[in-house]
Amino acid sequence: MLFNSIEFAVFLPVVFLLYWFVFRRSVRAQNLFVVAASYLFYGWWDWRFLFLIAFTSLCSWGSGLLIERHRHRPAAKAVHILNIVLNLAILGLFKYYDFFVTSFAKAFLHGQTDGLLLNIVLPVGISFYTFQALSYSIDVYREKLEPTHDIVQFFAFVSFFPQLVAGPIERATNLLPQFAKSRTFDYDQAVDGMRQILWGLFKKIAVADNCAVYVDHVFGNYTAQGGLTLVTAAVLFAFQIYCDFSGYSDIAIGTSKLFGIKLMRNFNNPYFSRDIAEFWRRWHISLTTWFRDYVYIPLGGSRVSKGKVVRNTFVIFLLSGFWHGANWTFIVWGAYHALLFLPLILSGRNRKYTNGIAEGRRLPSLSEFARMLLTFTLVTVGWVIFRADSISQAWQYIALIPHAGSFYTDGLGLCVTLIVLMLLVEWVHRERQHGLDLRCRYAALRHACYYCLIIIMFFTYTNSESFIYFQF
Repeated sequence: MLFNSIEFAVFLPVVFLLYWFVFRRSVRAQNLFVVAASYLFYGWWDWRFLFLIAFTSLCSWGSGLLIERHRHRPAAKAVHILNIVLNLAILGLFKYYDFFVTSFAKAFLHGQTDGLLLNIVLPVGISFYTFQALSYSIDVYREKLEPTHDIVQFFAFVSFFPQLVAGPIERATNLLPQFAKSRTFDYDQAVDGMRQILWGLFKKIAVADNCAVYVDHVFGNYTAQGGLTLVTAAVLFAFQIYCDFSGYSDIAIGTSKLFGIKLMRNFNNPYFSRDIAEFWRRWHISLTTWFRDYVYIPLGGSRVSKGKVVRNTFVIFLLSGFWHGANWTFIVWGAYHALLFLPLILSGRNRKYTNGIAEGRRLPSLSEFARMLLTFTLVTVGWVIFRADSISQAWQYIALIPHAGSFYTDGLGLCVTLIVLMLLVEWVHRERQHGLDLRCRYAALRHACYYCLIIIMFFTYTNSESFIYFQF
């Protein structure tokens, strides 16, 4: 079920009303209803996926109890490792098996894969809920979290429908306790949630989907395009993927607020970053911090020798790339960002920009603007690799940029206008939680903004595009 679909427009208010008016007297009843609604939401794509998420949830919940029972004994470590291996094995089978077989066949079997491929349909959001379930068992093993004995609470934590298929990847330390206590309806929080949903829908429907039309045309015929068109399409894809993914996160976080649940922020204006390190603190925050806490720091982080710092940096970026999908383009994309990140971390400048951007000023300085532009350019080059079907296509695309040719303009003016509008709103509200975090005293002006966005979405609607990160 897509957030930008008629089905969800019916599903959400029905679930909201039942949640607050029928099941509000009992936390357990609310949680059980959340699980039922979430499984209906997830099973809308394919009911067979439900068995997989239920199995993943059961394994991680059971491992937490076994770790508690055998605390400080070898059996606890064995259960911990077994749960990690089992979850990653399931993820690997569904997401990476055919990729490894195909790569092996190309290297050693002349590309022959007859009878070797499984051709399994990739379950939607498997990378997201697998990592979320793993964070729970890891935190229990590290004694950062007491295991829950309430299986309904845990299933609600793993399957909570707003963030189930594309994040944010929540930590059990934040989300699970919210299902353990009673929740009361907060009108102001719900109104803010509706604003954030509207802003997410605007970014997805108006900006991302219109950029997708231009980007798909150019990438589908890139050899026939002029260099300026190729650059334009790369820039539009940068905004497409940002508005698509951050739009989903805004809708997910806003929807959660309607149910009295607070999710972590997943994007913090990443294209206003002044270097690559700052970009990664602002982009897909839930995944970046997951790899930092569960991979980078356990490997020694940056408090080891320079050689190991290089190793650790490449490990987390290659894993981040591989997490995105079974294609060499994602791995190269991760390696590319590792190369950009290394000079900063080796020189100790990776924490240079932890403050807000242009704090106390309406506009950035020329130096800040130049740094933001350079960072955006480097990130956009990476997005070409990310978007390409193969490494050779990415290389050909970039190599063709210096060539002259015709300039494709269909739909470009609309895309640029919408992007500029989105950037202006996010710049003005860059120190707030989302673009529509309005604090204007005049209700009429606020409502005018809402109606303008709705009208823009209505007149710029293309086809209902699936969210890009559903494939990961």
